[in-house]
Formats: sequence, structure tokens, C-alpha cells
Amino acid sequence: MVSTLVIALRACVVTLVLTGVLYPLAVTGVAQVLFPHEAQGSLVVDERGREVGSALIAQGFTRGAYFQPRPSAAGNGYDATASSGSNLGPTSQKLRDRAVADAERLRKENPDAPGPVPAELVTASGSGLDPHLSPEAARWQVPRVAHARGVDPARVLAVVEANVEGRTLGVLGEPRVNALLLNLALDRQFGRAVEPVHPTGAAAAPVGASSAAGLEQP
Repeated sequence: MVSTLVIALRACVVTLVLTGVLYPLAVTGVAQVLFPHEAQGSLVVDERGREVGSALIAQGFTRGAYFQPRPSAAGNGYDATASSGSNLGPTSQKLRDRAVADAERLRKENPDAPGPVPAELVTASGSGLDPHLSPEAARWQVPRVAHARGVDPARVLAVVEANVEGRTLGVLGEPRVNALLLNLALDRQFGRAVEPVHPTGAAAAPVGASSAAGLEQP
């Protein structure tokens, strides 16, 4: 009996060391050498060298001068600690009401946009943290962004096209645009968006702050 327990304990210790210590250390070491940027979380920096987020996690942008990602049902929205979908089915009235309200808001904010609101701009991803948009959804937002920044829409469209990512390995997935990287590219090209000023001279209250520090901060 004792010898059996000793053998079992030895096997347990060896397994724990191999799979709980040595293997994770080896995988981490290899990742740090071969893919250091990805292993550190694919962190993104702005023009000042400040970390403003991860290229893998969506952030909320509500100002007209920035491209908006898909809606998020993660926590209170874009919460990286609470990745989740809404779990609302296609027959859900709550989902329909939210989508209709979002579509009306988007059309009101972007009256010069061509065609209907892309479906992905009113539907959350399964994780609630998908940072990507289709090129079509990004192009749809160009008139609003150009108007808010006071630049030619063709120049904003050129930034969008320059940030379209192709299929992974040429065959996997679809072409896409990372909203955070696109907004950073906008700031590099045209400067950071500033708040409008009231006639009294006081700065207007933010329409909505991005969780990416540096993009919309004065």
C-alpha cells in the first residue's frame, strides 16, 4: 500500500513539474524569441510611444472623428476581463430594439454615407472584443470621419485602404481593418482630433471617450 502511494506521488510530482513548470517555461521562452511582439500581447503604441491598447482587443470609439468598431456585449462594453456575447437570439425583441436604435443613430451621425448601415456595425461579435471591421464597414464611415476632421473624404478613404489587412496566409479569413490601428493611422496623418469649443470659449463635453489613452486625450 505504502509503495503504491509513493509511486503515485512520484508520478504526480514529475507530471506537475513537466506540464506545470518546464513545458510552460519552454513555450514562453520560444514565443519570446520567435514572436516577441505577439507574446507580449500585441501591444500598440501611439505617436508619442505610449501604450494605448492591444491590436487583439477592441476599444470603444464614439467621437465622429474616429472609426467605430462593432458593438460590444463584454461586461459594460469592451471589457477585456469579461469577454462574452449578448446571448440574444434572432427572435429577441431586445436585440432587435438595440440594433434598430444603433442603426438610426449611425444614420443620423453619418447622413452622407452610401447605402444602408452595414450589419456588423449593429451586431456584437461572439467575444465582444473583435477589433476588426470589414473594409466595407470602414468605408461606410468615411464621410462622417472626414466631416468631423474637416478633410477631403478621399484622403480618409486612402488611409482606410492603406490599412486593409489581407487574408491570413493568403487563404484564411477575409480582408479586414483593425479599428484601433486605423484610428492611430488617422492621428498620424491628420493629427489628433480635438474637442469643439462652445461660443463661450469653454470646451465642449466629450461625446464619448475612447479607452485608448492618447487618441482622444488633449
